[in-house]
Amino acid sequence: MNVVLHCQSARIIISNLLLTKIPINSKIYSKDFIRKVLRFMKIFIGVLICKVLYFIGKRIGRGSSLPGKVVLKIFPDILSCVKLPKTVIAVSGSNGKTSTVEMIAHVMQANGTNVIWNKEGANQIEGVTTFLLNNADLKGNISADAVLLESDERYARLTFKYVVPTHFVITNLYRDQMTRNAHSEWIYNILKDAVKPESILVLNADDPLVSCFAIDHDPQKVVYYSMDENKYSTSEPVGVYNDGKYCPVCKSQLEYEYYNMAHIGKYSCKNCGHKTNDALCKVTDMDLDAKTVTFDNEYVINLSFSSAFNVYNLLATFTIATVLGYSKADVATALNGYILKSGRIIEIASGNHKGLLLTSKHENSVSYNQSIDYVVRRNNDCIVMVLVDAISRKYYTGETSWLFDIDFDRLNCDKVTNIVLCGKYAYDLAVRFEFTGIDNSKITVEPDITKALDVVCNVDGDAEFYAITCFSDKDKILTRLNGGKA
Repeated sequence: MNVVLHCQSARIIISNLLLTKIPINSKIYSKDFIRKVLRFMKIFIGVLICKVLYFIGKRIGRGSSLPGKVVLKIFPDILSCVKLPKTVIAVSGSNGKTSTVEMIAHVMQANGTNVIWNKEGANQIEGVTTFLLNNADLKGNISADAVLLESDERYARLTFKYVVPTHFVITNLYRDQMTRNAHSEWIYNILKDAVKPESILVLNADDPLVSCFAIDHDPQKVVYYSMDENKYSTSEPVGVYNDGKYCPVCKSQLEYEYYNMAHIGKYSCKNCGHKTNDALCKVTDMDLDAKTVTFDNEYVINLSFSSAFNVYNLLATFTIATVLGYSKADVATALNGYILKSGRIIEIASGNHKGLLLTSKHENSVSYNQSIDYVVRRNNDCIVMVLVDAISRKYYTGETSWLFDIDFDRLNCDKVTNIVLCGKYAYDLAVRFEFTGIDNSKITVEPDITKALDVVCNVDGDAEFYAITCFSDKDKILTRLNGGKA
């Protein structure tokens, strides 16, 4: 039986039960008392349904969003009944949400804070509802010191209609899943509806669009983080396109002193004055080859994964932790050498070829470009596999024009000895690679993933192996390399 199909009927039945006129003495039972009773019954039933469905779902392998989806069908405002702790931190943006949330949670736990967060990554309102109700008691109380929420940027306004974050971290806004999200400025307008006046905003000062969230917000409730110019910065944007060309406020041309990645850097608009703001916390030095980063000229952190994108996630974590009152020294200690557990970067091997699986975000060229950047900075020869087998876990699309936004041209270097294109969209990738100028003798097109891994295994020598793919497809590699286990 599909329980979702019966949610509307269940909602009507339960609502009628809750609103049934019970003969009572109005002198004894005030309207306020009755409202409290009905509220208690709603949260009791909602939490109970969620916990039961979550338990069943875990046994049958269903996703973590279904319980919340069912409860929201019955009680659309159920989140208004949840008693949250005094600290509620939200993290949103195009890239880096999951990694940033994990690192914030790690820092808080390392410093003795009882924090809960949506570890399973279900960040739309159904998943957030499941997470909150599953961590509440039957009265709707959450006993943790803090709640940390990863929120999908498009659906944050629904989640935060009833849940008001005390702190809101916004990492970046890029071209992302254009079939679903259209343009980043459209997402900005949607995400702005989720920003409440009560929230302290922690913003990436180097992103001209993210900085716009401070407009009309209480300046005392806005904190920025930023990265100084370093040896990896460029005077011109690197990539296929430039989304930082025009000011998001007045549409005049922006001027940049430097770029750190994509449109992220130090900018200013001579027409309206929109510019990179002074930051509470900064990256003052970075050496990706030595795998070190320095915050505020003092706190040196060893990197487990050396990319500018990862450093920005660390910086966001460092900044929100500072705002929350943790000492910078303690935060730096907690982050030093931290290895993400979210499975975004996984050690792999095929035959004699050892390396990493780099999980990028489909329909998001900046995410792919960061994986490519990591590969081309290696000192050794390497084999690169690019797998595109499923574009989305949430919706069906066969639209692959976003492949032309990825800077695959950077793989045209001597260190990249072999390139294997595989998956359902292997030939779409092959068309894209026709425009890179890479020698065709380096490229193998093999849609079958198992056979593609065999191609890697059979390459002579011990060149490093890097597989670049997305969340939806990474297990298709891991299960084939690990005897059926992801």
